[in-house]
Order: sequence, then C-alpha cells, then structure tokens
Amino acid sequence: MPSWVLWSAASAPVLLIGGWTLAAVRQPAGFDSTVDTISALAALDARDRWIMTGALSGVGVCHLVTAAGLHPASPLGRAVLALGGAATLGVAAFPLPADGGSSAAHTATAAVAFGALGAWPLLSSRRHPGVARGDRPTVPWGVRPPVAVAAGVGLLALVGWFGSTLASGERVGLAERVAAGAQALWPLVVALSVRRAARG
Repeated sequence: MPSWVLWSAASAPVLLIGGWTLAAVRQPAGFDSTVDTISALAALDARDRWIMTGALSGVGVCHLVTAAGLHPASPLGRAVLALGGAATLGVAAFPLPADGGSSAAHTATAAVAFGALGAWPLLSSRRHPGVARGDRPTVPWGVRPPVAVAAGVGLLALVGWFGSTLASGERVGLAERVAAGAQALWPLVVALSVRRAARG
C-alpha cells in the first residue's frame, strides 16, 4: 500500500470533524450541533459556508484517493468507497437552499454517500492475497471477513439511527455527526491495519 494512502485516510476525519467544528463556531447564536445538520453549515444562507463546503469536498477527494491505493481491500469494496467519495463531492456541489428548504439533488447525493460509506466494509473483506511479510502473506485484520462485516453492520446501524432521527426530529445533528465521523475514521483504521501487517 502506498504511504500516501495513510495521509488521505487520516485527512478525511480531520477535515470533516475540523470543518463542522469550525463552521459551527461561525454560525449565529442559536445554532445547535446536536440538532442542526452538517449540511446546514454549507447551506446557501449559512455564515461562512465555504468552510463546510471545502471540508466536504476535501473529504470526498480523500475517499477517492484512499480507494485508489488501498489495495489489500477487495476491488468491489474500494469501488464502493470511491462511490461514497464521489457522492460526498456531490453533497458539497448541491447545497441546501436558503431558509431551511430541501433539495432533491442534495438528498440523493447524501443518501448515496451515507449508504456507500456504510456498506463498503461489507464488500472489502479478503481471505487472500494478503500483505507480503517474509515468505508468508498475511491478511490485514481490517479486511478480514469477521472484522469487515462487523464494521459494515455497525456503520449501517449508525446510518439507520440517523435516518430514524430524521423522522423523529430529535438529535438529528448528533446522530449525523456520529455516523459521518465513524464512516470517515474506518478507512484510516483499515489503512493502519495494512501498514501494521506489512511491518509485522
């Protein structure tokens, strides 16, 4: 695995969490991160919306770069990770309109992003080939079937929680941030497992 994969995988959660933290500070009094969504920080009427728009764009690019170089993960899993990255770019490109309105394009790209970034671990597992270590290949634990399935189920459960809060209107921002943050962190966990396997 190229060393730049670690940089891209590490940059995604830094950009996302740093972006929503800084953008929230810039909002008028009354903005509540446990209630208001990440998308509201990049909406057309958000204050300094470029912060969250730039962060989302950066996260999308990071996922695309990580998918390109995370070779120990299966090709299908990497393709779905790349789809999630592309959809994240779509979320940035199609912001919510002013005054709390909705947008079909934004909703569609966000749904694809959450779905793909939640599901890709389920499709990333490999029994072999692994990372060469001496005369014996070893499969990084981050792409071993039990770990990958558990991660995918966990991430999709968080997406389900977020979806339920959209229906109930309670703690939407909190649920979204937990789900999105976990999805941004998992590629880094996998990349670190690959590096560890390579080093033995």
